[in-house]
Amino acid sequence: MNRQKTFNTFRQTYPSFVYDSYHYDVRPDGLHIVFSFRVMDREGRHPVVFSPSAFVPARRFLDFRQSAATLDALVFHIGMAELVSYWKCFCPPAVEVRCGSLDAVQIAFWKRLYFLGLGEFFYTNGIVVSEADFMTIASNGSTHMLPLADAGDRTACLLPIGGGKDSVVSLELLRGAGVGVTPLILNPRGATLSCAAAAGFGVDDTLVLQRSLDPLMLKLNGQGCLNGHTPFSALLAFYSLLAAQLSGVHAIALSNENSANESTVAGTEVNHQYSKSWMFERDFRRYVASYLGGGYDYFSLLRPLCELQIAMLFARTERYFDIFRSCNVGSKQDVWCGRCAKCLFAFIILSPFIAPGRLASIFGRNMLDDADMLPLLRQLTGRAETKPFECVGTVDEVLAALALTRRRWYDGGTLPALIAAAAPLPSWQDAARLIAPMAEEHFLDTGLLGHLACRLEEARKEYMMHF
Repeated sequence: MNRQKTFNTFRQTYPSFVYDSYHYDVRPDGLHIVFSFRVMDREGRHPVVFSPSAFVPARRFLDFRQSAATLDALVFHIGMAELVSYWKCFCPPAVEVRCGSLDAVQIAFWKRLYFLGLGEFFYTNGIVVSEADFMTIASNGSTHMLPLADAGDRTACLLPIGGGKDSVVSLELLRGAGVGVTPLILNPRGATLSCAAAAGFGVDDTLVLQRSLDPLMLKLNGQGCLNGHTPFSALLAFYSLLAAQLSGVHAIALSNENSANESTVAGTEVNHQYSKSWMFERDFRRYVASYLGGGYDYFSLLRPLCELQIAMLFARTERYFDIFRSCNVGSKQDVWCGRCAKCLFAFIILSPFIAPGRLASIFGRNMLDDADMLPLLRQLTGRAETKPFECVGTVDEVLAALALTRRRWYDGGTLPALIAAAAPLPSWQDAARLIAPMAEEHFLDTGLLGHLACRLEEARKEYMMHF
């Protein structure tokens, strides 16, 4: 789809986007937040106003008695992360921030986050624009910074739970290391609550964030406004700072893996998972240290690992097999749709480690037997123009998973359609090499890194006994 002309027309008709205000109110039931964004037409007579909201329900372990300066800084920055979801409707060339002040370094951070976080949006809409030209940012409000503070140690962590295998692995690793865990769930659904419950956390033990989109944005999407992917994990990052402040647990453990660094479109910076990448994690930590006091410790526990290693660790946590979900299509119904790239990837990456019959019981069928999935397989194996625009692993990992699956479960037998179609595959010996090393780019301390290395080596040795 090429919407370059629409993009250009919108920018002429709607030249400015204004972040007017944020408001928060502590009530007996929790913290209520509302943002106000405005898109201005050239005459300034017919503004389009968006008012998204958020809500943090009260919990016994949350302290809403925070200073105005603290809440101002944290809520303002959440608004900066929310902004881009509404900006993309019309893509105005000028953004004006009226409720806060940003220096040149901050503006550069936000422009880079917006531009790279919208890489998929620009690509899928056929829009060509440079980072220098797509947006200017000006501000004229008060400065929102926090005083320097010590983030403390990692004896307790706030852990976002998404309902998939990655956060389950993080949860079990942290608990195995003796780290106290406070689950954080943004917009709870079946799988997120079920995974928390399986780990022994009830609703009252879980920090919940409710985020509500302005319905007007959804209406405009249906009327022809520009639409597409935005950097959701960056939004979660800024919400997690507020959660950390309210809970008093200032270490935030994410479950983003090394595989998230690979571009979705080969040879470009277009990455569906940019805000899950090590680059974003590094830049976010620097920003927080410089402008939000440094009292928060945001890191990804799984950063040294690839998706294949995470799948191997997940395969040792059988009590989650029937409740975890990674399918976006079926998320509202809490099911695996069985037809999307995310479902196929999850099936493939787990297939070396979970017996075919058991895996089929999780997904409803053996997806490797389904020739209708061949177009998605070609994307996952790097034989199409792009990888799927989903949170999936690298091309090498997919090929390795298929090679290991062939050797373990189908050696000498009839191959499933997708394994046969994926030829040539690497040898199982070459594929197995992917499950040993850990990436060097991470922000783990010595204790957590050592614990992760031990658990990985245990799982690897156990798995290699099958060969």
